[in-house]
Amino acid sequence: MDWDYLRYVHALATAGNLSRAGEILGVHQTTVLRRLDQMEEQLGVQLFERTRDGVMLTPAGETAFSEAERFSSDMAALEQKLKGQETLPFGKVRLATTDTLLTGLVNPILSELVTAYPGIQLDISTGSDVLSLSRRDTDIALCPTNHPQENMTGQRIANIESAIYCAVPYIDCNPDFDPDHPEAQAWVVPDDSFNHLATGRWYEKHLKASQPVIRCNSLHTMYTLIRAGSGVGVLPCYMGDSCAELQRLSAPLEAEGIELWLLTHQNLRQRARTRLAMEFIAGKLQALQPLIEGKREAKSST
Repeated sequence: MDWDYLRYVHALATAGNLSRAGEILGVHQTTVLRRLDQMEEQLGVQLFERTRDGVMLTPAGETAFSEAERFSSDMAALEQKLKGQETLPFGKVRLATTDTLLTGLVNPILSELVTAYPGIQLDISTGSDVLSLSRRDTDIALCPTNHPQENMTGQRIANIESAIYCAVPYIDCNPDFDPDHPEAQAWVVPDDSFNHLATGRWYEKHLKASQPVIRCNSLHTMYTLIRAGSGVGVLPCYMGDSCAELQRLSAPLEAEGIELWLLTHQNLRQRARTRLAMEFIAGKLQALQPLIEGKREAKSST
């Protein structure tokens, strides 16, 4: 049975004649009559008795009209529900990112997101290899990569740049620091388990002869140690420039940046809550592009 038949049954029963039913449906009365004939022929029952004054429901028509009334009510309720969800997305959005991007950049944005869209429930996973996380049950990945996966789609936000930083007290104790001769300093560096850092080539080129004071397997731990005055280290500019306790000692390291991407799986990009969350996060992050790309002059070391 064609679901559209119920609309005609409802309009005919409500209007009582072909002309008024046509007005309700927005069609000519001859179209209403033709559809009525098609319905009755296909179903093999008479739904309406034709009279000189109009049409009257038969017992079979009464049954059809009862279902048409329920259908009409359900469609009106569905319409209201869909209109509400158009502006108020509801459901879980699973985000994968790194711990440093979460704490150093995106955490306030996510707080604004759930305030703007209280129906969204965030489920956050962090790890150093976000692309591995994104292969699991993840809706959105915010990750540093120059090679986004082919099965994911999204947008490039900025280029994450890094520079040399230390705590202000360290500068006071080492006033002769020369960025062109970094090997003489006490360094906090990542260990070999963190060799995916974009700055790996810089460490290899400039710190071969140096003996780091501390090695660690976490960029966030490096940040904490450098801020505490344990030594000098390379940090993303969005972390270093946001911390009043840190002094930037160099311009962004040349050719050591890495792209920041906001990605989702291709089959999820049309989901309303995923799309709205991505648009919200992307807009906020793009406003932070100067911070991410380190576009300010380094503080003087004197």
